[in-house]
Amino acid sequence: MISVTIITKNEEQNIERCLRSVQWADEIIVVDAMSDDGTADAARKFTTKVIQREWKGFADQKEFALQQASSEWVLSLDADEEVTEELQSEILHTIKTGTEINGFEIPRKSFFLGKWIQYGGWYPGYQLRLLKKSKTTMNHRPVHEGFLVEGEKGQLKYPLNHYTYHSIYQYLDKMNDYSSLDVVNKISDGKTIRWYHFILNPLSQFLRMFFSLRGYKDGLRGFLLAYYSSLNTLAVYAKSWEYQKALKQREILPPVTSEAVAHLNQLSR
Repeated sequence: MISVTIITKNEEQNIERCLRSVQWADEIIVVDAMSDDGTADAARKFTTKVIQREWKGFADQKEFALQQASSEWVLSLDADEEVTEELQSEILHTIKTGTEINGFEIPRKSFFLGKWIQYGGWYPGYQLRLLKKSKTTMNHRPVHEGFLVEGEKGQLKYPLNHYTYHSIYQYLDKMNDYSSLDVVNKISDGKTIRWYHFILNPLSQFLRMFFSLRGYKDGLRGFLLAYYSSLNTLAVYAKSWEYQKALKQREILPPVTSEAVAHLNQLSR
């Protein structure tokens, strides 16, 4: 028995592809954050277990979805991902063998502007997604959240297809949101942001992705990803500096989500 869990918010363009790829599962649970497009209706074509729930952050939504699963084995997916036939066979074989391993990382084959990105640190990009429910908890970071599995972890061979950013506009739009959420993680480290962080850290990010991790082999897309990743690093440090100043004055600037507000409020006490 295996359950598949997916959290969604306005994923009408992705959800059908994702759900079509997991029709072999014993149970499919979609936790939808009150989407105002056709996400929920599209999901109901593939599963009766579509739960609509107010958005409470990535970690909270994924944890809630995990709790709804009736199987011990759970495959957690994002709406823009797709399980290949090879990965399906590997997952089912792994479960049937009765392994003592409690969680498996799965490589991701990510696409940017319609092309598979093989370098720059994007592949294999292992994600902990196949889990034993009774051995799993959630790391409640505002962004870059993840599952925590008790005991031994393993890795699968075949990748998920990950259909990430379809346009530059979409990338920049999400970059603004994610960099704001990442402020909480950065401030929580307790390090004071200095002026040289605005120069050295973005530059280091670009050099690492484009040269050390051979992003240049992905051509123009590899350059754009390295460049925009350096801009994202600059945005995180600049916003963190802004929030550190506000916290010293007992002020709270409005982040992207109420979850981030709660974290910042705790830091200011």
